[in-house]
Amino acid sequence: MKGGALWKAIAETLAGEVAGGLYPQGAKLPTEADLSDRFGVNRHTVRHALADLGARGLVISRRGAGVFVVGRPTDYAIGRRVRFNENITAAGRRPSRALTRIETRLAAEHERVALHLGPDALVHVVEGVSCADAQPVAMFRSVFPATRFPALPEALRADPSITKAMAAGGVCDYARASTRVTAKIAKPVQALRLQLREGAPLLRTEAVNVDSDGAPVEYGVTWFAGERVTLTIAGEG
Repeated sequence: MKGGALWKAIAETLAGEVAGGLYPQGAKLPTEADLSDRFGVNRHTVRHALADLGARGLVISRRGAGVFVVGRPTDYAIGRRVRFNENITAAGRRPSRALTRIETRLAAEHERVALHLGPDALVHVVEGVSCADAQPVAMFRSVFPATRFPALPEALRADPSITKAMAAGGVCDYARASTRVTAKIAKPVQALRLQLREGAPLLRTEAVNVDSDGAPVEYGVTWFAGERVTLTIAGEG
């Protein structure tokens, strides 16, 4: 195995062990010397692998003390009722969200199908980045029927909470009708937004939320940072 592939393989091994809980939040990783012995490589190769973990936001180096795990993957429940703030708070972390796009336009064909809209229907498109403890964990795009929520853009510009904006539009509760999960890799813009390396693993979810009458109110696509989030399938309830 060539040198470049060696440090990448070591980085992926250590990232997997962090994700698996072998090195919990705040834990100190083995020293460069110990890792060199474990993987049979020189310290320069180990140092390169650790630098990659640092660039991903998984570890932090403290001069004279060692390299420590910054955080653990956040459990994120996917079930009938999915709320970002509640999920992140339940994991013991602080949620936040930054909106990067609020636009009203004609619905694309797949959006019309998902939201049961007719030809020439308008939709509100909302995009942003969701964070846990100020670390990006997901990019999202949510699409709403404009006729159902005429004031949603203004509400979101005042407060980025989608749940509150929908409540202001008369939908005080909604449920997940379907979720489709696929594996992807981070493209350049996604990597930049999520502070990941290009090609890092992503978990893409495509979902439809419905109101109490079963009418679609939101079609959403979310790209979760695979190294920072563990999706769990919650039971009905």
